[in-house]
Amino acid sequence: MLSLYHPGRGWMHRMPAGPTLAGLALVALVLAALPSAWQSVPVALGVACGLYAASGMGVTGGMRALGGQVWAVRWIIVVTAGGQLLFLGPEAAAANTARVAAALVVAGLVSLTTPVGSLLEALERGLQPLGRIGVDPARAALLLTIALAMMPVLTRLAAEVRDAQRARGLRPSLARGALPLLVLALRHADDLGDALAARGIR
Repeated sequence: MLSLYHPGRGWMHRMPAGPTLAGLALVALVLAALPSAWQSVPVALGVACGLYAASGMGVTGGMRALGGQVWAVRWIIVVTAGGQLLFLGPEAAAANTARVAAALVVAGLVSLTTPVGSLLEALERGLQPLGRIGVDPARAALLLTIALAMMPVLTRLAAEVRDAQRARGLRPSLARGALPLLVLALRHADDLGDALAARGIR
């Protein structure tokens, strides 16, 4: 969801990326501290909706801006709910699923109000202390940038595989499309590696 930035004039749009990410971490801690009880469900969802309302985007406008991304992460929520229900019971399942859903929605708000470049710069600054143990912050930020850029590329490649299957009169399926998608993704990764090496990045 990091590439969903929508320009605006609200207070969250004016905040630097560092404090915004720190605020997201604080909200996540608050959500994690909620008890595993039914009362946590309205609290978690209320926190998420309240932040959207306070940001000026509004709950409806925010959900519309997130669009298909909310639908794309539905499996995270479904799997979380199913596992919690199986092992912890309905009360804990409802509470923990509400936490996950609220955290995802709040993370979406951060992505809607903060440019991805600013987020990556804040990440690089935050990783500076890891330089003492051999982690290059700039390379780590570049890695995240590449990973983010690959998401829409993989979506496009999957669409190409699906269209090719249909053109051949085949019914698109995961079993038939997995290998062609893997080949296309590896070819793209190889081309990307050559492009980075040509620029002196190894």
